[in-house]
Amino acid sequence: MYTKNNLKEQLSSMGLCGDETILIHSSMKSIGEVEGGADTVLDTWIEFFKDGLLLLPTHTWKTVNQDNPIYNPDKTPSCVGLLTNLFLKREGVIRSLHPTHSMAGIGKNANDYLKGEEFCNTPCTPDGCYDRLRKCGGKILLVGVGHERNTFIHSVEEVLNIPNRLSNKPMNLKIAMPDGIYKNVYVRKHYNKDQPHISEDFVKLNDAFIACKAVKKVQFGQAECLLCDAKKVFEVVRHILAPDPECIVTSKTIDKSRWSNFPN
Repeated sequence: MYTKNNLKEQLSSMGLCGDETILIHSSMKSIGEVEGGADTVLDTWIEFFKDGLLLLPTHTWKTVNQDNPIYNPDKTPSCVGLLTNLFLKREGVIRSLHPTHSMAGIGKNANDYLKGEEFCNTPCTPDGCYDRLRKCGGKILLVGVGHERNTFIHSVEEVLNIPNRLSNKPMNLKIAMPDGIYKNVYVRKHYNKDQPHISEDFVKLNDAFIACKAVKKVQFGQAECLLCDAKKVFEVVRHILAPDPECIVTSKTIDKSRWSNFPN
């Protein structure tokens, strides 16, 4: 059984200092038995990154849609796991106003980092919360999950304007604003006619990320994890997609030749 101290030691062994801006995608089940359960995992992250900015995805794309258009940041549950919903209940945690791809955070400049998402018209709009990770030198920790859960790669595709990644027609949604007014917004969703779940193909990039030193394998609890450097991940994806922007979906694998000349 893992204790809070065990988990903090593992974070340190990853080379993390605690002052990072870090987004964590996670599977609680993969971590194994922890003394105190999920609350201890959250305590570990909050305490370790007390001098940085801790971010968790709190997406609602499974439940907020054209038929159920209201997103209330105080009430709408996250659809991406136990830890994210427990995180939302913690004192001091702030949630962004993106109606389908919200993010929650606590720590250094959380308000500034998360602001403005009510103006986004795509899931990972350029200059939004996901794009800010590369601009601030942020990290992404995938705990017991792979790149199929790495929403940042969607952000990279949006910044690079990769074709056939978004629906043509936006959804008309409503955001419950802090002043009690409902803001009417139009948001497109991720869509590709040949691959309904685009993110499942992101795992094809893992070998490239490892070889180009954008990602390293680490461990948290008993979970196999991937620690990603957001800026380097962006650069590797840009390099691979430059000659063939749709290769992640259209190619069965990503051949090594696509990254062998990447400048490390």
